[in-house]
Amino acid sequence: MKYFVASDIHGDSYWAERVVNAFTDSKADRLVLLGDILYHGPRNDLPSNYEPKKVIEILNSIADKILAVRGNCDTEVDQMVLKFPIMADYIYLVDEGSIFFITHGHIYNPMNLPSIMPEGAILLTGHTHVAGDMDFNCPDGRQIRYLNPGSPSIPKENTKPSYIIIENGKAKLFEF
Repeated sequence: MKYFVASDIHGDSYWAERVVNAFTDSKADRLVLLGDILYHGPRNDLPSNYEPKKVIEILNSIADKILAVRGNCDTEVDQMVLKFPIMADYIYLVDEGSIFFITHGHIYNPMNLPSIMPEGAILLTGHTHVAGDMDFNCPDGRQIRYLNPGSPSIPKENTKPSYIIIENGKAKLFEF
């Protein structure tokens, strides 16, 4: 399986369309969304193309290909309009022997790892809007690899809009 991972679209129709087009072009099997899909949140500026109803339409058109986790801006009201599940706190994925713990990042993150994540696993989160790929020594002593695709619509700390591809047990960060 090949997975295309993106996060923190925050209701921006331009970036929702770019994400879906890049997903299609990548020939990935599944689009994995790390939460914060429709709403921009009180701490973020309004995205320049804030059209959540259009984002709903764009994403629902490929609902059968989407896996998603709940972000801190996602609610049951959002779930009522989206045709794919968004309320799970995490996805535990094993691909070619590699373990991926996929979550938004507001609950589980490098400073608060879940107990089911073994040393050497790969943690994928969004939430911070800061794209990155690094090896990480956690406070509890576990060593993991940490990846974050950032946010296409509201990137922070001078990072660029990015996404992650998981294929054959490997994960790699790409810029749009």
